[in-house]
Amino acid sequence: MTDIVTKLVESFHKHGGINHLDGANLPSRDAVVEITRDLLRLVFPGFYDKDPIHSNQVGEFTQELVASVVRRLENEIHRSLEYRPCDACDKHDLPGTAARVTREFLAELPAVRATLQTDVTAAYEGDPAAISNEEIILAYPGIEAIAVQRMAHVLYQRHVALIPRIMTEWAHNKTGIDIHPGAQIGSHFFIDHGTGVVIGETSVIGRRVKIYQGVTLGAKSFPKDEQGRAVKGIKRHPNIEDDVTIYAGATILGNVTIGQGTIIGGNVWLLESVPSQNVVYSEGGQTKMKSTAKERDKMIGHSDGSGI
Repeated sequence: MTDIVTKLVESFHKHGGINHLDGANLPSRDAVVEITRDLLRLVFPGFYDKDPIHSNQVGEFTQELVASVVRRLENEIHRSLEYRPCDACDKHDLPGTAARVTREFLAELPAVRATLQTDVTAAYEGDPAAISNEEIILAYPGIEAIAVQRMAHVLYQRHVALIPRIMTEWAHNKTGIDIHPGAQIGSHFFIDHGTGVVIGETSVIGRRVKIYQGVTLGAKSFPKDEQGRAVKGIKRHPNIEDDVTIYAGATILGNVTIGQGTIIGGNVWLLESVPSQNVVYSEGGQTKMKSTAKERDKMIGHSDGSGI
């Protein structure tokens, strides 16, 4: 046992890039996950609770839960700011900044809920198998992944380190849907089935967009600086305009734009922009494009996510 301990300690010195010793206290992954669970209880009251919540209890329920979230989230944001202060932080008053950011975040939840209602509506209207909003909230992984991402995005916009990514990676682990907290997503967003969906950090998605399982909105390549390190903070993911449908297994890479109303067929590989109101599909190993209402209507009819 002594030899094992000695060799482990030696490895801490030898492989220091995976240590976090003598540094600022990091946010707790477990604490952030529990906070995220409670945030889902706030945005979907009655769906994530063991016991029913009656209308005459909702005020007391909300007050107690918000007070608990404030206390815990403030603490985790404070830890995050100690690790990496945000640009707008008062570096001499990190506890005060953490308190302000926490309250700003919670103040955004009503707006997040309003957008999530459009997402549930899009799922109900976009899936003929859906029987109710309740089924969608309780059972559809896409809604859970989107809900967590929309909340994490609020913290991402305030340059809070680590916490937004912990939130979305927890949702990724649960649902199989990987949405970076930096992605900008419009209303009425529907992910059908969802397993294997990847949406990168600088993706911009418009309104009424529908995507299926296995879709990737990724980056083509990573420019490097003089030291050979990947350049951070540049636009490298697709822009998806309003009313676009992307079928299963499609891969769209780079800072390209898919125009309004376009349909991307299953297993298509795209590295270029596509104008509005087109159909892109794979045939004989080649990517082809048509701009006919007939083809669009035919593809829309394939609601199982396969495309043509």
